[in-house]
Amino acid sequence: MSDWIELRVQESKARDANRPVVRIDPEVMERAGIVVGDVVEIVGRRRTAAKVWNGLPEDRGKGVIRMNSILRKNADVSLNETVKVRRVEPKPAAFVKLAPVSMTIAVDANFLQYIKQRLREYVLVEGDMLQIHVLSQPLTFQVVQTKPSNTVLIITEDTQIQIFEKPVSGVKIPHVTWEDIG
Repeated sequence: MSDWIELRVQESKARDANRPVVRIDPEVMERAGIVVGDVVEIVGRRRTAAKVWNGLPEDRGKGVIRMNSILRKNADVSLNETVKVRRVEPKPAAFVKLAPVSMTIAVDANFLQYIKQRLREYVLVEGDMLQIHVLSQPLTFQVVQTKPSNTVLIITEDTQIQIFEKPVSGVKIPHVTWEDIG
C-alpha cells in the first residue's frame, strides 16, 4: 500500500461514462508510482475503489481525478470536491451478493453466468453501486454483501456471485448526468 494523495474530482470524459475506471493527473501518477491497471482505493465521505487508466495530457499538473457518476456516488462526492487516493492490492472476492436497485429481475443460470462474465476483474467495496449493460440497457446493482468484507476486492473466476431478484430498500439511483448521455 502506498501513501494517501489528495485529488480534486472532475467529471469523466463521455467515453468513460460507463466504465468503472478513473483517470489521474499523469504527473501525480508518475510521482506516486501508479501505473495503468493499478487499483486505487478512493475515500470521499464513503470508500470505494477503481482501476486506473491513462491520465489525460490536459490534466497534467492539475491534481485531478476523473470519475464517472457511479464512482462519485460510491465515494459520496461531488464535482470539485477532494478525495484521498492510494494504490492498493485488491483481495480476491470469495463471495459477492448483489441486489437490483430499481426493478425486480428474473435470475436464471444463464443470466448469472452473463453477469459473472461481465464482472470478471471488476474491483469493488461492499456497499458500492455498479452498472452492467444487459441488452444495451443499464442495470444498476448494489453490492449488499462480500466475503471478505471491509476491504477492496477484485472479482475472479472463483468468486461466487449471488443475485437477489428484488430490489433492496433505501437505495437511491444516481441521477442521470450529461456525461452519461454523451
